[in-house]
Amino acid sequence: MAIEVGTKAPDFTLKSQHGEAVSLSDFRGRKNVVLLFYPFAFTGICTGELCALRDELPSFVNDDVQLLAVSNDSPFALRVFSDQEGLEYPLLSDFWPHGEASRAFGVFDDEKGCAVRGTFVIDTEGVVRWRVVNAIPEARDLNEYVKALETL
Repeated sequence: MAIEVGTKAPDFTLKSQHGEAVSLSDFRGRKNVVLLFYPFAFTGICTGELCALRDELPSFVNDDVQLLAVSNDSPFALRVFSDQEGLEYPLLSDFWPHGEASRAFGVFDDEKGCAVRGTFVIDTEGVVRWRVVNAIPEARDLNEYVKALETL
């Protein structure tokens, strides 16, 4: 079960596609965060969603908002994926311990071994203000993220 709106978001530290450690708490007091969990790099729906975010990046990476995308891929695979698709925002690896951050947010599918499509809008105080969780084959609508951000 995904964590509820109004809940303090669990902190994590994960490696980005560039090998940098990124913590959710890095943005506390500074930026709202759009935290997007996706199953795997290089898959059709995931690539489409992440490229759509790339194409609308100023809405999701600016002075007030930071986009963080998390999958269970290794940082090395995420580097190749980000270079191939021109993704300039942090792709974070929840590879090891396998799915720890995904589990903390309640979006890890034990049978499939990966995260489902969970998105959380987290305010500057670290509180989840909006969420949507879709099954693996169901793409999300990024316009809903924009609407959620406008309410903060």
